[in-house]
Amino acid sequence: MRNHPGSRLYYGDNLAVLRSHVEDASVDLIYLDPPFNSNATYNILFKSPTGASADAQIEAFEDTWAWNDHAEDAFDQVARSGATHAFDLLRAMRAFLGENDMMAYLTMMAVRLLELHRVLKPTGSLYLHCDPTASHYLKLLLDGTFGKRNFRNEVIWCYRKWSVAQGQFVRNHDVILFYSRSEGPRTFHTLYADPSPGTLKRWGGKKQQAVFEDGVRKATSTDEAARSPMPDWWDISVLNPNSKERLGYPTQKPLALLERIIAASSNEGEVVLDPFCGCGTAIHAAQKLGRKWIGIDVTHLAISLIEKRMRDAFPGAAFTVEGTPKDLASAEDLARRDKYQFQWWAVSMVDAMPFGGRKKGADGGIDGVIYFKPDGKRTDKALVSVKGGDNVGVPMIRDLHSAMERERAPIGIFLTKALPTPAMEREAAAVGRFEDAWGRTYPRLQIITLAELFRGVKPQIPYVDPAHAFRRAGREDTAKQDKLL
Repeated sequence: MRNHPGSRLYYGDNLAVLRSHVEDASVDLIYLDPPFNSNATYNILFKSPTGASADAQIEAFEDTWAWNDHAEDAFDQVARSGATHAFDLLRAMRAFLGENDMMAYLTMMAVRLLELHRVLKPTGSLYLHCDPTASHYLKLLLDGTFGKRNFRNEVIWCYRKWSVAQGQFVRNHDVILFYSRSEGPRTFHTLYADPSPGTLKRWGGKKQQAVFEDGVRKATSTDEAARSPMPDWWDISVLNPNSKERLGYPTQKPLALLERIIAASSNEGEVVLDPFCGCGTAIHAAQKLGRKWIGIDVTHLAISLIEKRMRDAFPGAAFTVEGTPKDLASAEDLARRDKYQFQWWAVSMVDAMPFGGRKKGADGGIDGVIYFKPDGKRTDKALVSVKGGDNVGVPMIRDLHSAMERERAPIGIFLTKALPTPAMEREAAAVGRFEDAWGRTYPRLQIITLAELFRGVKPQIPYVDPAHAFRRAGREDTAKQDKLL
């Protein structure tokens, strides 16, 4: 297996990350699957190892937009960018659409497309994945940013799924807009498709090889698998609920889809960028195909999922994670800026499954769950409560103890930025100890500070179930990968 020093995963707003950390003309291929302005809230699903019907769901992101000061500022940034064609189109759209949610979405995309154009090499390509609700507007923005002469394909990804259509045809496709950076030489490898069932039937079930001379079909041979150039519509199944690939992320795409894009428009060792990387399918495919990669996402849920996915699929893979707290000061800064991102980060630090969402009181004081097997067979759980404020006290310890009793959880973990008081430590000790099947005992209610986390302190828990949180990504066959590379 070949590692790729230089692969990077960033937590943060992709606009800021692109401007601060990605150099001009340094990327060979960009794939982006941005939100579609669907006005929906997407939840990430976490399966409990007991198969309980009430699986935990966490709000991954809201695909909702509104015209506000942020949208106005982004519009002004495009105006000042010097990208005349892109701004002319954006201004015309504003005159047509007005200052509404769709316009806010398009403005957000326009200012980012300018940055993606900047970081792409002259030989590079961009694939923008969208659905028909916004694809026509996004194509205009891409024409204005990359130039209409650099439009290569509108790829239609076809799939089958159970859908209800009322007064219209069932919507079973997405759109992938393919642009090159320039009209000059570019990286592109022609891919070939298997023959259709009808063709195989005509050939008596035998696959044949088409022979071309100067691009003209001359003959066929029965010696090899038949190949014809890949068309611009791709029939690739969506991930069904029981797919081995599925990790629980709401917008996860099939690995086969991303492998096709990366194989067509990049070479081994080149850099693939995904600025909306979600659960990391694009960077998984890039690693598998021997590319370096840059992934960016704005939630710690996504970053922790990708980290785990890459470690599971590619043990020993070389990559760095940037933007997540690396010391006490940066953790405290995150706690001040966004308490929910802080909670998700802190929960990931103890390998817990996130629990609860942004709605106040919805989690009952629980921010994470760690499943463990005290006898190697039966599954129990430890509850995690995260406090990022400066004021902590005995009532918080009592609240966690009450949650433990309510949920029948034998262990509770209290993660705190502030130092616990002696009274809190006494209250925690009074909860008692838990004994596993081998006679080992553990504090039932444990207090761990952020400073201790950075020193490597972990909760004291019996055998932790390795499948307790995100679904585990299958390990890639590295012997097969070495042959590919």
